[in-house]
This record gives sequence, structure tokens and C-alpha cells, in this order.
Amino acid sequence: MVPSNRFRSKASRSLPVVLAAILFAGCVSHEPDQSAPYMQGQVKADSAFYLQQMQQSTNDTKTNWQLLAIRSLLQEGKTSQAVQLFQALPQQVTAQQRDEQALLAVEMKLVQQDPASAKTLLASINPETLTPAQAQRYWQAQIALNQGTPSIELLRALVAQEPGLQGAAKQQNIDATWQALSSMTQDQANALVINTGEQTLRGWLDLQHTWFDNRNDATMLQAAIKDWQTRYPDNPAAKMLPTQLANVQSFQPTSVQKIALLLPLSGQAAIFGRTIEQGFEAAKNAGTTPVTQIAPQSVPEPASNTGADNAQGSPATGTGTGTGTGTGTGTGTGTGTTENSANGDVVSPSAASVDNLTGETATAAPSGATATDGVATPDTPVAASTTPSADTQAINSTAANPSAELKVYDTSTQPIDQIMAQVQKDGASIVIGPLLKENVKAAVKSNTTLNMLALNQPEDVQNQANVCYFALSPENEAADAARHIWQSGQRNPLVLIPRNSFGSRISKAFATAWQELGGGVVLEQQFGSVNELKMSINRNSGIALTGRPVQASLPQQQSVTIGGLTIPAPPSDADITAGTSGKVDAVYIVATQPELALIKPMITMRSGSRSGGAVLYASSRSAQGGTGPDFRLEMNGLQFSDIPMLSGGNNTLMQQALGSVNNDYSLARLYAMGVDAWTLASHFSQIRQVPGYQVMGNTGDLTANSDCVIKRKLPWLMYQQGNVVPVN
Repeated sequence: MVPSNRFRSKASRSLPVVLAAILFAGCVSHEPDQSAPYMQGQVKADSAFYLQQMQQSTNDTKTNWQLLAIRSLLQEGKTSQAVQLFQALPQQVTAQQRDEQALLAVEMKLVQQDPASAKTLLASINPETLTPAQAQRYWQAQIALNQGTPSIELLRALVAQEPGLQGAAKQQNIDATWQALSSMTQDQANALVINTGEQTLRGWLDLQHTWFDNRNDATMLQAAIKDWQTRYPDNPAAKMLPTQLANVQSFQPTSVQKIALLLPLSGQAAIFGRTIEQGFEAAKNAGTTPVTQIAPQSVPEPASNTGADNAQGSPATGTGTGTGTGTGTGTGTGTGTTENSANGDVVSPSAASVDNLTGETATAAPSGATATDGVATPDTPVAASTTPSADTQAINSTAANPSAELKVYDTSTQPIDQIMAQVQKDGASIVIGPLLKENVKAAVKSNTTLNMLALNQPEDVQNQANVCYFALSPENEAADAARHIWQSGQRNPLVLIPRNSFGSRISKAFATAWQELGGGVVLEQQFGSVNELKMSINRNSGIALTGRPVQASLPQQQSVTIGGLTIPAPPSDADITAGTSGKVDAVYIVATQPELALIKPMITMRSGSRSGGAVLYASSRSAQGGTGPDFRLEMNGLQFSDIPMLSGGNNTLMQQALGSVNNDYSLARLYAMGVDAWTLASHFSQIRQVPGYQVMGNTGDLTANSDCVIKRKLPWLMYQQGNVVPVN
């Protein structure tokens, strides 16, 4: 026993020595290289950390840290420093470092807004040689390069990226895939060609066709989605539906049995409110008639009407009556002329302050201007076919519901929050309105739980599950014009706008939409009053097809920070002169009819041809009744947009509307808005929850974006040899 104890004692004394030796060996050995594993994942540290590690390392390890620092600098927006560090990379790198270097080169070009170079560099990379994390970045670059232009390349990149994602990132990928598919027209979708082995993509395309076939019947769409999930159980969208389609599964129709209509019934905007009320009540009590596609044929000039007199500034009377039924019935009647009333209130839409209605400066408009900056009809209505627009199964008529209770609340007499509280107390099932922008903002801030179809769109739209925004917005019309011009094949547009804040808003809206389509720099040129235009004609100066870039369309410039103040870099000379050397191929003119009558000849005067080689387009601001043959001949070849009701898409309603407002075309547009408000209210849940749901309205083909802002697609007409014909 004694020897055994002595052995354990010696072993116990030697153990600290062994541990110390091991510890000493650990101290003198090198720490394992962490740079390679870091390169396999996401950049989580800041650039300062990676730069410090780079300074303390050598050889391949130093290059790894350098690559990580470049990634971090790009993420932090320090592009210039990232470029300098990228250029300092050694020429001799490993295969893994070469792949990382190639990806960084692509990402750098994307940050520098150079998609052409990024696309070329990306084409040289083989995704099969990349690590899983690098492959995700590769597909993300492909997605970025194709964003905004739904295509088979974008779909393939999204499908390839999805398997490597989890949780919220996977849902975002699925939602993005569906967004790309649902933004396509049926013609674009049918033109897609996929390979034999692309089963996942085939399932997505079948889901798209299912949606196309059933999107305007929520019950059928619900059943069709479930059937699709059964047929494609392995498709990622079958396991995790796109958010928009998931909302369809919980769809519940909206009740319109008790309606609160919030409109100004007194004050300067009363005539607008009462006209909308007229249209809404007429549609509620009698239903709506179908809006048809405009046939591509010319029509003879009709007999002159009172609208022509209105265009010349003759007094015109607009009347509006409205009766609310049910508890708390509200009634009202309003009459106005182009003159101010005896007490000094402005009651004509052509002279009233409409700042809150349209956002334009609150000044008296020219005699031909409209209340909504999107004026009335040409004097030559266009024949309409009896065939609904192609590429749609849109709702184009709505049944009457005369038994529905309607109460009209005057938003001019009390604060909106009080009105909303009263509406809730009165038990309304849906709110239509308010009309003025400031009232819309207040109504949204009230956080009502009632469904609300606001009749205007504030600048800062808040996405709320129970709110949609419907407005006759000139900005929306400008965006529609950008899409029309893009689809017509022009790529170098010039926007001719009034020299005021209204014109600036229009050019910004056009340029923003143009960028979303994949377009480049948009030029703008401002013009002054009619008198200024006439003075220019007298000086034989004309209008050259040149301009300065719209800020919203310029590539992002590298900012400069001086003394803690960040200053955006000014546009380059190339930016400023882009399109000024005869490259403009389309001109979008936002002008009243008297202004357009001078602008088009001034373009001819300067260019020496009818249009200077560019296609001329005009907003509905310049379209109004009363134009004579000389004007139509002078405008030959010019295209312009207008609402379907006043373009020949619904002649029955046009006569009804004009009769109700004594042939005041400005008010007729608001009457059509009231009619469409009834249709949208009757299908509120579909518009809010069913993606792509479409209404062939009298104010345009109506669809909603993700914020439930109603977008209007307008028909386009053209002056041709003295007639007005649809653009084919």
C-alpha cells in the first residue's frame, strides 16, 4: 500500500508541470486563421475591424481580410475607399479569393450605378464554383440587374436563390417572385419560354395562369389556389404562399349597406363635392353600365355643344343635388357660374381654389382649365366597340343597391376627427371620402377600423389594411404617360411643364415612373404664361427639344462631406447635356389648350418640321370641348390621354353626366369619379386583398398597388387630319 501512495503522490506533483507545458505550448503557437471562415459567411463586423486584421496579417490571410474589408466598406457606403482597396489587391490570389474578387467587382459596379459593366462581369462568373454564401450574392446581383423589368432572367434568379434562404428572407423571395409574375401582362407571361427541367418555375407560371383566370372572383380564386397547392406540393409557394395570395384565403366581402359619404358641401369646394355625390348616388340607385374598349377608327365631328362655349369662357351653370337616406339623412343643392357669387365665394371649378384637391397652386385657372388638372373631353367623341379591353377579365359594371343607406357628411363644417367619431357612432359599414388632402390625412390619423375609400391621395401614403386611396391625380396621369411612351418604343423623353410647383411635381412623377421601367435620364423644360409664349413667338425663338435632367432620373452622385455637412455632388456636364443634340424622341407636354396651341407651332418653328423628329404627347389638361378644325389640323399627329367616359368608352354615361352638370366637362370628370367610387366601394375587399384585381372604370382601368393606391390607365387618342381617333 505504501508504494502505491508514493506513486500517486509523485504523479500529483508532476501534473502541474505537464499542464504548464501544454499551456506554454499554446501560448507560443499561432492562433488559427479566422479570415477564411469569415469569407464563407456574411460580413458582420465594421470595416475598421477588418482593416486592422489586414494590417496585422500577411500573405493569403492578409488578402482574405482585405476582401472582407472591401465588402464591409461597400455596405457602409464608403465606395471610394472600397475602390482604392480593391485596386490594391495582389495579382496572385487563390481560386477562392478570385471568386470573391469577381463578385466584389460586380457589387462595386452596382453601387456605382453601372449596370452594363456589372452585367458583363457577372456573365464571367460560374455560380457552380461558388460557396453557398457566394452563390446567394451572385443571384442577388442577378436580381438587382433585372429589378423593375419582369423577365425570365429575373424569375430564374429568384427561383435559384430561394433554396438557400430561411424565415423572413425566404418569404421576401417568394413575395418578390410573385410580384414579378403578377406585374406581367398575359401577353408577356405567354411569351415566356422555360426549359424542360425547370419544374419549380413551371409551377410558378401555372400559379400565374391560375391567378389570371380567376383574379376577379375571390371565391373561385380561393378554390383555384388550393387546387394548385395540391398539384404542386413541392413548390416553395405551395408551402409558403406569397403574402398577397395568403390574404386572398381570408377574403371577406365588404358590406355597402350603410355608407358614409364625406364631402365638402359648403365653401369653395362645395361644387366638387356635390358633383361627386351626384355621380355616386346615380350609380348606387341605378347601377353602372359597362365601359368598353375604344375602337381604332375615326369618327365624324359632332354638332357643337355647350362645352364649346365653356371653353371660350362663356358663363356656365353647374348644379348638384344629393339626398342621403337612412338615419340622419343629409340633403343639399348647389348652383354656380363662372362668375363669383354675390357674397364673394368662388364656386366655379375653373376658378376655385383647389390646392387641397389637386395640390396645384390655389389661383384662378384659365377659362379652359379643369378642377382636377386633367381636363375634359375633346369635342369629337370616339366610337367605342362592344368588346372589353384585351388582357383583362375586369369588372366593368356594378349592380344597383337603392336600399343601401347613405348619409352625407359635410366636411366643411366640423373637424374630421369629430365626423369620424360620428360615423362610427352611426354604424356605417364603409366610408367614402374625404375629398380634400388635409382631410384625408386627418381621417387616416383617426385610426378608424372602418373600411375607407379616400377620394384623394396625400404625399405620404400610409399603408393601412382598411384604407384605399382613389384620386384624379395629375401625377398618376404622368406616370401612366411614361408607361405609354415606353411601350411605344421611345427612350429619350423631354417633359415640357409649367414653371411652377405643379409642373415640378409632374416631371418628378414622370421621371420616377420612367426609372421604374428601366429608363435613363429624363429631360425637362419649363415654360411661362401664355403672354410669355406669345412674346417668344414674336421674337421667332421657338422651342428647342432640349432641357435639364429631372433630378429624380439622375444616377446617384457620390456625396461630399465638408465640416460634417453632406453635400450631394452636382450633375456632370454629360448629365446636363444628355439628350440635347437631337436625341429627344418623345415630348410629354403638360399644358392648357391655349398654351398647347402656341407650344406645338413653336416646336415646329425651331425644328423646321412638324415635331422636330419626336413624337408629341399631351396630358388631358389640354383636351377640352370647343376646338375647331384649325386647331385639330395644327395638332395633327399629337397624342393625348383622357378618361374613358369622355373618350367614347361610355357614351350613355357621358350624356347623363353632361346633362347633370349642364355640359361642364370639368364637372363631368368628377361625376365619373363618383360613379367609379360606387364601383370601388362595392368591390372594396377585392381591391384591397386580391392582387391584380381590376375595374374597367369610367375614369380609367383601375388597379391598386401594395399600398392600395388606385392607379388609372387611360386611353390614348390622336389628332389625325382634323379628326380625333384612338391610338391603335
